[in-house]
Amino acid sequence: MNAKPNPSAKPIPFDRALEDYIVRIYPDADISALRDSIVDAFWPEGTHRRKRRRKPGNTLWTQGDALVITYGNTLKDGAHKPLDLLNDFLNRYLKGVINGVHILPFFPFTSDDGFAVTDFSSVNPQLGDWADINRIADRFKLMSDLVLNHVSSQGAWFNAYRQRQAPYDKFFFEASPEDDLSMVVRPRTTPLLQEVETSDGPRHVWCTFSHDQIDVDFRNPEVLLEFLRIIRLHVENGVQIIRLDAVAFLWKEVGSPSVHLPQTHAVVKLIRLLCDYAAEPVILLTETNVPKAENLSYFGKRDEAHVIYNFPLPPLILHAMMTGTAKHLITWQRAMPPAPLGCAYLNFTASHDGIGMRPAEGLLSDEDQAAVIKVVKRIGGLVSMRTLPDGGESPYELNTTFFEAMSETVEGPDAHHIARFICSQTIVMSLEGIPAFYIHSLLATPNDHDSVAKRGMNRAINRHRWDYNDLRARLAQPDTPQAQVMDQLRERLSIRQEQAALHPNATQFTLHLEDDRVFGIWRQSIDRNQSLFALHNVSAETVELPALRLNLIGDERWVDLLSGEEIAGDTVTLAPYQCRWIVNEA
Repeated sequence: MNAKPNPSAKPIPFDRALEDYIVRIYPDADISALRDSIVDAFWPEGTHRRKRRRKPGNTLWTQGDALVITYGNTLKDGAHKPLDLLNDFLNRYLKGVINGVHILPFFPFTSDDGFAVTDFSSVNPQLGDWADINRIADRFKLMSDLVLNHVSSQGAWFNAYRQRQAPYDKFFFEASPEDDLSMVVRPRTTPLLQEVETSDGPRHVWCTFSHDQIDVDFRNPEVLLEFLRIIRLHVENGVQIIRLDAVAFLWKEVGSPSVHLPQTHAVVKLIRLLCDYAAEPVILLTETNVPKAENLSYFGKRDEAHVIYNFPLPPLILHAMMTGTAKHLITWQRAMPPAPLGCAYLNFTASHDGIGMRPAEGLLSDEDQAAVIKVVKRIGGLVSMRTLPDGGESPYELNTTFFEAMSETVEGPDAHHIARFICSQTIVMSLEGIPAFYIHSLLATPNDHDSVAKRGMNRAINRHRWDYNDLRARLAQPDTPQAQVMDQLRERLSIRQEQAALHPNATQFTLHLEDDRVFGIWRQSIDRNQSLFALHNVSAETVELPALRLNLIGDERWVDLLSGEEIAGDTVTLAPYQCRWIVNEA
């Protein structure tokens, strides 16, 4: 068994803790010299670190926290900078109910919608500039991407590598076609190695994702130092949450799976140490779209990520809503541990990528997955594949907007599209953790087949770019899906932020309701003053539950916050896809 953290243990001095991580990552380095270089990179002249490490606790977030995920150019009008339009949208429609924004990579890039960065130090001029980023950061908690696994093949770093210019001549991971790479785990089907010409002959570079995204080599400590300087730049520009993109693949070793290696975890621990000593509050979020145990490992011992994505949620909620049974969602949730002290889950159903299927491994059978895939294809969605070590292929993600995915069930289309979708998003709000919403979920965006055809990329189906004037007109018309979804989600988020029982770290227990059409959880505030029963009918049927199954305390008045109804009598009724937040009133 793992030893429990001892809160009274004397903290390890900063220098010694940093040196311990350096030894794990770079055992042959000059430890003291590299320690000083790391400190200088993260705290340049004019900045300073805290005297004491920030202690783990529940104060970095509250039930009032919620995030929207968006590209910087999701909104356009042909006249204004996209970041100006985003700023207007955030303040006009989300202020007061969503207080954080994840702007996906806003740097100059060459492919993958921003994840092949050419210059980490500037804002893509087609979006705006640092002043635009600063304006958003002044009013919202800003999350930015640290794309630290790879860079663009056309950026300055890789061009210098090809010219064999120091220090970039040692910035990229090289391997030989003769090496045994059969164990490498990766989410793409393209060849792993790419031959490139350099000034001293051909080299083969490692490309986890695409041949325009060249993997950097963290075995070179200069690479680490460069990314620490980038983090500092982000923090100086108001970023409060750093998303470590594709961090699981950071450290490579020929002859290994090259995913989740010990050195990768050590690098995350080192960055967390620096963030804990930063004068500014900085939250680390790891992006590891992998099965449960591997994903949870990035909490470390409260010394790696502050926050991890709850990646199994999207496929499990998708399955529940399409099949009318929450049995797999319930089974999974019962086995989920609470986040450690000072840590939290990020709950979501959709992101800029597809609905990841790897996290469903071991949770949904092949038959369950096939049923969901059949519906996704029927509504015009797509399926992206990954290469297996034996050379075969497996579904990696489903490409569709989550709103469009909720238009049908395994039984076909019905009249419950919006109610089903709102139920799916309410589950995200109810669970332990911080809720996050892809902008196209808030906007009830349909699948964008034209973009797929134009761009030749499956993920384009979920990356529609709205004409802002058209969008505002739709949001002003009460009968449009955009207005209905936005209004209902805003209302529920407004209610949520007032409930102490929905704090990201409030107690959670999965209810045994003996009816798998209802996903039910019990939440209790940290101070134990508020209890909240969150019930979600994932079926198209009316469900009646015996009130005794909720164990409502008899001498208290219980009210459903979402409908305003008092809960009295022997039965709790839920209409198709209805949700209830039942709380005790003082």
